[in-house]
Amino acid sequence: VLYRKWRPSKFSNIVGQEPIIQTLTQAIATNRTSHAYLLCGPRGTGKTSTARILAKALNCTMRPPGIGDPCGACLNCSAIETGRFIDVIEVDAASNRRIEEMRELREKVRFSPTTGKYKVYIIDEVHQLTDAASEAFLKTLEEPPPQTVFILATTEPHKLSATILSRCQRFDFRKISGADMASQLKEIASQEEVEIPSEVLRMISQTAKGSLRDGTNVLEQLITSYGSSIRVENAR
Repeated sequence: VLYRKWRPSKFSNIVGQEPIIQTLTQAIATNRTSHAYLLCGPRGTGKTSTARILAKALNCTMRPPGIGDPCGACLNCSAIETGRFIDVIEVDAASNRRIEEMRELREKVRFSPTTGKYKVYIIDEVHQLTDAASEAFLKTLEEPPPQTVFILATTEPHKLSATILSRCQRFDFRKISGADMASQLKEIASQEEVEIPSEVLRMISQTAKGSLRDGTNVLEQLITSYGSSIRVENAR
C-alpha cells in the first residue's frame, strides 16, 4: 500500500507542517520535551506519523546531541518503525474507550520503560473516550510517571474536556496545500517509475481536499488501473 510505504520516517519527511516540526525538533534537540502532547487536525495530515517519529526521537540511541530528528537506523528506531518496540504502545480510543481500559492503562503506566529511555503512549482518536474513561485518564495526566510521554491524536479536539486540553502541549495540523501535495505525489510517482502529468497531480490534489493519505490512495488507484503511464483522461 503506497501510503504505508511512503509514510514519513523522520521529522524532515513530514509534508506541510513546518511550524509544528520546527517546534518539536527544537524541543528534542534541547531536551525540553513535555509529558503530554495533543496533535489535532484533519485526517491524513500527518498526526500519527508525527507521533511515531516523536517516539523514535525520544528513544533513539544514535541521535547526536543538539539534533532533533531520529537517526532511523538504530535498533530502537527500527523496532518502532515495524511496531515491535515494547515501550511504544499505540491505543485506538475508538475501540478502547471504556473506563476499564483506562484503568488498565493506569496500572501499566506505573512500570518503567523496558528497553527504551521513555515509555510512549500514542492514543488515537482520543475524543472517543467515554466521560468516565476520560476522568480516569485525566488522573494519569495530572500525575504522570517519570519517563512516560503521552501523545494524543484527534480530529475533534472540541470534544475533549478543558482539563485534558490544559495538561497537553497542543499542535494544530493544517490541511496539506495543493502545491505541497502535488510535489509529494510527484516524488512518489517518480520513485515508483510512473509517468504522470502535472495536470493529473493537480486533479488528485483537488480531490484529496488536504489529506495526503487520500491523495496517495487516489494515485495508487490510478497506477493499479492504468499502469506506469497515466494520462489526463484516465484521471478524469
